[in-house]
Amino acid sequence: MELDPSVAVFTPLYINYGRNTQIGKNVFINFDCVFLDLGGITIEDNVMLAPRVSLLSEGHPVSPAERHSLVPGKIHIRKNVWIGANATILPGVTIGENSIVAAGAVVKKDVPDNVVVAGIPAKVIKSI
Repeated sequence: MELDPSVAVFTPLYINYGRNTQIGKNVFINFDCVFLDLGGITIEDNVMLAPRVSLLSEGHPVSPAERHSLVPGKIHIRKNVWIGANATILPGVTIGENSIVAAGAVVKKDVPDNVVVAGIPAKVIKSI
């Protein structure tokens, strides 16, 4: 993975592959973030990730007989998104442009543009 000089990463950053992650310009990644990128992770320009954000583009099936396999799902973080501390983004999710994911939220479905989401599971609580 190649990073633009405008990207700031506070280590440690835990990432399992790296080759399936694309990071835009002027991105800030605070310490202790986790990227599981088998399913692919795209982070567009001007995104901010707070400490301990988890981007998990892979999971396991619900069925006990299949649970030891992996199910990938691309994560797409659009421009100007801010993801708060300890938030978790699950496989297959797109976070809309200019949106905010509150600290501690668990996002399991797409987030529209220009909103704040919070909670477990994350729900829209405010328009921007």
